[in-house]
Amino acid sequence: MKNFEIASLPVMETFFSIQGEGYHTGQSFYFIRLAGCDVGCHWCDVKESWDHNKHQCLTIDKIVRLVNKNSSQVIITGGEPLMWDLKKLTADLKINNIKVHLETSGAYDLTGTYDWICLSPKKRKLPKKEIYKKANELKIIAYNKDDFKFALQEEKKVNDNCKLFIQPEWSKFDEIKKDVVKFVKENPKWSVSLQTHKYLEID
Repeated sequence: MKNFEIASLPVMETFFSIQGEGYHTGQSFYFIRLAGCDVGCHWCDVKESWDHNKHQCLTIDKIVRLVNKNSSQVIITGGEPLMWDLKKLTADLKINNIKVHLETSGAYDLTGTYDWICLSPKKRKLPKKEIYKKANELKIIAYNKDDFKFALQEEKKVNDNCKLFIQPEWSKFDEIKKDVVKFVKENPKWSVSLQTHKYLEID
């Protein structure tokens, strides 16, 4: 699916907002949510992004103009953005002095150039080996107690400077929050990530 069209990409939405989770929580970013994902997390809150055929294609030139008009830093997310070849998009963003962040499951080959990579592995389709060493941030979603074991397994694969975050899944927050706190107390390299944008009721 990488050769969709070199000059355009399937886009579910673009918007200017606040990063609600992980290391850069609270900072403003322009978001590009690319369509298409076959990882299929049952708790995904953007399932409407999965089928790229249901979304418009935007030229890379138009995407870059939208970012440039609103912010000096952008987050490319999905869906699973690495289903597409992102070399041209990221190169054109960098030419415009825009900081480029990526949020990915890592299930596909890494293409493009980034200032920050947030890797959020999923058990159904594990990341490619190369991306573990390049990830700046590892974010594990805690839906049930097995996810804490998964977090410790994935921690062993990333580089020593990678920031580690455990995030309670939104629909299970009340059930899992005490376990998240216990996990971080027992594993001090890890920090809690919360979906603060949902508490703030912003996009």
